[in-house]
Amino acid sequence: MFKKIKKYADEFKTFAIKGNVVDMAVGIIIGAAFGKIVDSMVKDIIMPPIGWIMGRVDFTNLYLTLPNYDGQIVKYPSLDAAQQAGAVTINYGLFINTLISFIFVAFAVFLLIKFINKLRAAVETKSEAQEIKDTKTCPRCFSTININATKCPFCTTDL
Repeated sequence: MFKKIKKYADEFKTFAIKGNVVDMAVGIIIGAAFGKIVDSMVKDIIMPPIGWIMGRVDFTNLYLTLPNYDGQIVKYPSLDAAQQAGAVTINYGLFINTLISFIFVAFAVFLLIKFINKLRAAVETKSEAQEIKDTKTCPRCFSTININATKCPFCTTDL
């Protein structure tokens, strides 16, 4: 019984300490913080000037009120007032803010991945150049072998 528990504990420890799990956790934490930053940027920096240009529109207060059960549409001064009164609303202004936040996050992730791919390609090119420098081609079987080899390990030709 204890051996089984110890086996599971060891397997879990190996799983939890592996680099991939730790990297994923760090990525999730940084991604959540990055999402908050972008959300604030959209709400506090980008949307106010856009609203001002469009005639002092506050996107957070763009909403539609659905008729109540008596069929009447009641007008409210703000979204908060409508929600406090229990009105059913369609909050398309908040949706626009969320959509713009998503576009910014997606674009930032796109640029980050593009940058990472460039770095990865540069490292791979450098390692390929190093590999080419450290290898030669067998004249008989055309296999790639170590530059210091005196005999091909594939066709056994003396070099």
